[in-house]
Amino acid sequence: MRLRLLRRRLTISAPRVAIRSALPWPLRWLALAVVFGFCAAVALWAFEFGKSIAGLDTVSRDELLQLRAEVDRLRAEGQEQQTVAHTAESLLVAERAAKESLMAQVRQLETDNRTLREDLGFFEKLIPAAKAEGLTIRSLQAEVLGGMQLRWQVLVIQATRNAPEFNGRLELVLTGTQDGKPWTQTQPAQGQPLQVKQYRRIEGVLDLPPSAVVKTVTARVLEGSAVRAVQAMTID
Repeated sequence: MRLRLLRRRLTISAPRVAIRSALPWPLRWLALAVVFGFCAAVALWAFEFGKSIAGLDTVSRDELLQLRAEVDRLRAEGQEQQTVAHTAESLLVAERAAKESLMAQVRQLETDNRTLREDLGFFEKLIPAAKAEGLTIRSLQAEVLGGMQLRWQVLVIQATRNAPEFNGRLELVLTGTQDGKPWTQTQPAQGQPLQVKQYRRIEGVLDLPPSAVVKTVTARVLEGSAVRAVQAMTID
């Protein structure tokens, strides 16, 4: 029996023997994690080292800083230009408003100047002429409008100081031709009532008969049946 057992152990048919480590599993996992971490660290170091050798990291960082600086500069310039545009627009609006205001003032001054000239001419006519006494017609103006109407204006004054109020009537006598024949008409037919203390300006527009051509206009101031003042003018 002993010989058989010895032979079995020494021959090929002897049973296999397995040798196993006595290292626990947690330690194995820890060791494996350390190995993987070391490999990752080596790979990261190699990558960073390669970037530093190639100069890629520095160039990219510098370019990024330059781009950021350029963006900030362009943004600042855009804001400045926008501010300038708003300021220019405000100045343009203010200048336009000032121009319109000046034009309105100029038009108003022109109107006032024209009115003052008319008033000056009117009051110049109020100055009594030499040796003028009583009621007189100082001005008679008339013009034909479109061949259909006559616009007229009469200025009557009393040259005497503290003269009593005059009560009478005013007549306009129109002479000319109608259909090639002599023509005369009094407007208004019964005369226009007229009261004058110192001066009185009367004006109006008359409708002319068809085909009538006015050549002379005569203004007459009457008191009852007596003619107190007369003035005539020729229509060109």
